[in-house]
Amino acid sequence: MTLSETMRLEARLAPESGIVAVMNHGRHKDGLVPLWAGEGDLPTPDFISSAAVAGLNAGETFYTWQRGIPELRDALARYHRRHFGRRFVDEEFMVVGSGMQAIQLALQATAGAGDEVVYLSPAWPNLTAAAGVAGARPVPVPLDDTANGWALDIEKLAAAITPRTRAIFINTPSNPTGWTADRATLQAILDLARARGLWIIADEIYALFHYGGGRAPSFYDIMADEDRILFVNSFSKNWAMTGWRVGWLRVHPSLQAMFENLIQYSTSGVAQFMQRGAVAALDQGEGFVAGQVERARQARDLVCRILGETGRARFTVPQGAFYLFFAIEGLADSRRAAFDIVDHANVGLAPGTAFGVGGEAFLRLCFHRRLDQLEEAAGRIATWVRGL
Repeated sequence: MTLSETMRLEARLAPESGIVAVMNHGRHKDGLVPLWAGEGDLPTPDFISSAAVAGLNAGETFYTWQRGIPELRDALARYHRRHFGRRFVDEEFMVVGSGMQAIQLALQATAGAGDEVVYLSPAWPNLTAAAGVAGARPVPVPLDDTANGWALDIEKLAAAITPRTRAIFINTPSNPTGWTADRATLQAILDLARARGLWIIADEIYALFHYGGGRAPSFYDIMADEDRILFVNSFSKNWAMTGWRVGWLRVHPSLQAMFENLIQYSTSGVAQFMQRGAVAALDQGEGFVAGQVERARQARDLVCRILGETGRARFTVPQGAFYLFFAIEGLADSRRAAFDIVDHANVGLAPGTAFGVGGEAFLRLCFHRRLDQLEEAAGRIATWVRGL
């Protein structure tokens, strides 16, 4: 028996990320334009970093509040009141070590061995892998790729629910498709969850990256106080803080103690000086976020125009997030195509195979970068497409 065979089955079966596989293949290529990861190219702004440095210099390097420092939880309540127009209090928020940990804790709290978690596919692969490691079975419900864009058939979602289902995971605006649920769709999902007694894990990390004017529709717009909804979120995208690994959960105040225990038995909290930077992000970052969203909108339009002019790229212009999920006429194997594009166009894309059912023929391009760099990368891809 090998060492790996003595390990827990769920750990052994955790899949390699299809995105990381392409990154490992191309990350050392000279001149490669990396559009494979879900992050922008701007460093964290100084007003955030300076606040963290001040905390570090003040000696904030000891154990701290596991739920998050009071100042950050207050700032989260203010941020949500500004953007969602309803009452929020600090007892609803838990500070955690990234959006990924927020998802892990939400799964730990709702589903375990033998349970099922229903999610919309194509989807960010970390969700399904995390559910599998927890012992739960992720159940995909494919979005429909229609002539009018990606769409959810609520009847398909209802049909996927079984007596073993414990939660529905909803990411809107979506990574990778850009699909953004309207209020009526969110209401239909919430009605279904209420009728079946299910939890909703709501990943609204891209809510401000919405190109229809204002933020995206949210479960916050329609929920009642006692609804079974866990919101998972992160500082990574809005404030250029991907490497900081700071996120949050919004939970009903009655669940605070339970989630504090889960944090205690995983990371025991987020470094206090890093939380100082997060406070600055929330309180001082509105202009920075608005600038990021406008930059991404221009980038989206640029990339869509260049690839659209090939006549062979098929896509829906994304309503939200900062990804273009596109297919190429005549190409069915996106994994092979992603490696070929690295080798022959010197651009890094994520293969749609990494995003599960419904994504196999697509490639994901992160357009949250400088316009000149994107113009060069899109031009290289267009040349490659025309040469097929």
